[in-house]
Amino acid sequence: MTDTAVYAAGGVVWRWVEGKVKVLIIHRTKYRDLTLPKGKVEPGEMLAETAVREIREETGIAVRLGPPVGVSKYRLPSKKQKIVHYWAAEATELAIRVSTFVPNKEIAALEWMGLKKARSRLSYPVDIEILDEFVRLVDEQAIDTFPLIALRHGKAVSRDDWEGEDAARPLSPRGKKQAHAVVGPLIAFGVRRIVSSDAQRCLRTVAPLAAAISKRVDRSRALSQDAWEQGQADVRGVVGERVRARKPVVLCTHGPVLPDLLSEMALATGTLRGSYLGSASALETGAFSVVHLPRTNPGAGIVAIETHLTPV
Repeated sequence: MTDTAVYAAGGVVWRWVEGKVKVLIIHRTKYRDLTLPKGKVEPGEMLAETAVREIREETGIAVRLGPPVGVSKYRLPSKKQKIVHYWAAEATELAIRVSTFVPNKEIAALEWMGLKKARSRLSYPVDIEILDEFVRLVDEQAIDTFPLIALRHGKAVSRDDWEGEDAARPLSPRGKKQAHAVVGPLIAFGVRRIVSSDAQRCLRTVAPLAAAISKRVDRSRALSQDAWEQGQADVRGVVGERVRARKPVVLCTHGPVLPDLLSEMALATGTLRGSYLGSASALETGAFSVVHLPRTNPGAGIVAIETHLTPV
């Protein structure tokens, strides 16, 4: 929240029903309207974790985020602008079965609708615009995706202040805060696998995430800056393996390696390269770019890329 804007996040929650896509619409108690699940960012949150938390709180369903489907902007009675970021968010059958939803003072009911019905029943034009973008992805068979996430390590102690080997440089106090800040948003994208450069600043960046999801970190010299500088980095091999696996993964590496990492993601999926790769790879420390790929056919190309900066 700022003096002029309120930030929020939510999602188009979807599922397969007899081969067709249904989306979840919420009936709000107070406003007697039909809308998409969303809510305000809490202090210290990043947008992706806000979206997952708000969807869980309003619908009782735990989701992981897929590709982004747009940003809505509108004026509040206070004259502030509300800016809401949305993602496609699949609800698995297991997540639906264990939903904790009961009607309450905020949400009166939940209703699964077909795409045409949802478009006709939503109360607000801004929600219809978001749904239209989601429908475009459905038509392109691009909602069932998995992410490859390129993460730059957190801020490290400077070389001038470190007398040991460069690969042993630890995180600075700010870098440690960044390592904890990215845990929530990375989990929001369903990360269950971690591959990291063997440099300490990378390993320590992903350590809080590994602890949170109870997974070990796969150390890879192929992603290290030392190997890259020596012309021995096998970024292509790492990317190819992760594309074949078709599972959410975070790849933690170094600034100089990131352009090659993003370029190989494009090449491995037959995606035309362009300036967007430069933007996605020019990451600050602790930042990450999410590359969304179609699960059934990664060779169809990248569906979307989004970049997230840590708030610390």
